[in-house]
Amino acid sequence: MTTNPLRTTAALALTLILMAGCTTTTAQNSALLGILAGSTLGALTFKNKISGAAIGGGAGMLVGYIVGNEMDKYDRTQVSQTLETMPSGQASTWVNPDTRTRYQAIPEPPRQYGDGRIERDVTLQARMPDGRMETIYAKAYRQPDGTWQMVQ
Repeated sequence: MTTNPLRTTAALALTLILMAGCTTTTAQNSALLGILAGSTLGALTFKNKISGAAIGGGAGMLVGYIVGNEMDKYDRTQVSQTLETMPSGQASTWVNPDTRTRYQAIPEPPRQYGDGRIERDVTLQARMPDGRMETIYAKAYRQPDGTWQMVQ
């Protein structure tokens, strides 16, 4: 039995769309866009349109996911630096160079527990390029390597 590359690509795209509906992340959204762009480009450039769409979709998904994950890492790094260096109540701001989203992070005073864990609350405000605002209240725990792990 042979598999149809177009059906495989369609099933993969549908799976990603459903996953993106459950919890959207920049990496998932970028992977979806990568599939669409890669499939289109592959179908236009390959002699066999179906194989081209399947190969292009797979490559596009991988590249899109990597790029989207890096965007998330950039923002997590900024939040970690804010939690490590900023005084309580003082805002830190930055603009993600890829998404053009403007962020503001306001850390609260740290709390240390008996087992040595350090926790800090942080308020994150994001202004999207289209003007929408989102506010997230999160907790972050300091890791042994000095980075901060956020939990919502």
